[in-house]
Amino acid sequence: MPIPLISDDKGNISFDHRLKATGMEGGRVFRLDRSGLIKLPAGSRLFMLPSRQAVGYDQISGKIMPIESSLAVAASLAPGYTATYSAAYRPIGRPKQLPLFSYAAVSAYKGELYTPAILVDNDKRHDCRYIDITVVRKKILKFSKLMPKNRLIGHLKTCALIHGCPNAQNFFLSRYEAPLPVSQSCNATCLGCISFQHYKRCPASQPRIRFAPTAEEVMGIALFHIENVRQPIVSFGQGCEGEPLLQDDLIAKTIALIRKETSKGTIHMNTNGSRPDALARLLDAGLDSVRISLNSARESYYRRYYRPRGYAFGDVMDSISASKKKGAFVSINYLTMPGFTDTVNEFKAFKRLVLECKVDMIQWRNLNYDPLAYFKELDSWPKSAELLGIKTVIDSLSKELPSIRMGYFNPAL
Repeated sequence: MPIPLISDDKGNISFDHRLKATGMEGGRVFRLDRSGLIKLPAGSRLFMLPSRQAVGYDQISGKIMPIESSLAVAASLAPGYTATYSAAYRPIGRPKQLPLFSYAAVSAYKGELYTPAILVDNDKRHDCRYIDITVVRKKILKFSKLMPKNRLIGHLKTCALIHGCPNAQNFFLSRYEAPLPVSQSCNATCLGCISFQHYKRCPASQPRIRFAPTAEEVMGIALFHIENVRQPIVSFGQGCEGEPLLQDDLIAKTIALIRKETSKGTIHMNTNGSRPDALARLLDAGLDSVRISLNSARESYYRRYYRPRGYAFGDVMDSISASKKKGAFVSINYLTMPGFTDTVNEFKAFKRLVLECKVDMIQWRNLNYDPLAYFKELDSWPKSAELLGIKTVIDSLSKELPSIRMGYFNPAL
């Protein structure tokens, strides 16, 4: 049986052989079974969780036990993997909120590290083993000379080298998906926004773009990528910006400039879907693909996480419908949290949404947020009987809706 990983307050990791490993769903702690574990994927990162005591399962008493003088350890999984259990712990006092990462359970088994997770996408585009940062640096120098007046080159350089953005790195390597950040502002105040934290509960992961690029600057980035990459995709709506639909005039002009030069490539947008009229306009202009983010298919929980300003949940649903009617490839970026996403009521609501909207793809993204803080904010503390399991939810939808693509990354069309 797998055993717990524990840490001291200096981040030194060890094992506890007396107890068995545990994971958490909806604030409830469960023993981890070997059958639900995979080897910790390459590119995952381990975190020591400050002010959070490690816990384990005692087989003799059948109880969850705190592990004295130890802190919990969690894993932020490599892209393409979806966690089925969060790291289990007991708060010590009133700890500060954890930074904006995902926190999967992690354990040891026969001398190796294991985690409760499933592979949902085997695309290697964000695999750090295939990103040579030395080559990225050399390519940045080349791009700086090629487009010396394009301010987006400087912005993407910071994203690639300072914040480790794989999309920015891949742009300079001329492969996969190129980011096209354009928006400085947003009309939602998401709890887990990685580019701006209104209430300073925790630091933002990366700063938001500080200028509005011109359509010509954006087109320069997009066109170079489209002309030099096999199966190219260029994307508005990145982690380093706000909501791209607030820059619909700029984006419409950019799309027109791109399509004046080439019909190749996929023009994509990651969005909250808050402005269906603006999105319809961009689809008419030539937007090919849309990914709309949701943490929940139920309005009350959506509002508690996104905290929208000036739009409603119905607008998001209208955006999904409008995108399908206009022939776009539509994905749902489903922000997944064990103990919420896999509750009976959420599963029913999400399945109904997917069927009614006829989406093309579901991207099972781990929600980057402190697990216990998330359930507190949503005021959702499910009973054990309400939990289906993340794997069960994904497997059920895959079998019942085989025409819908399951994955993690935006596909080139």
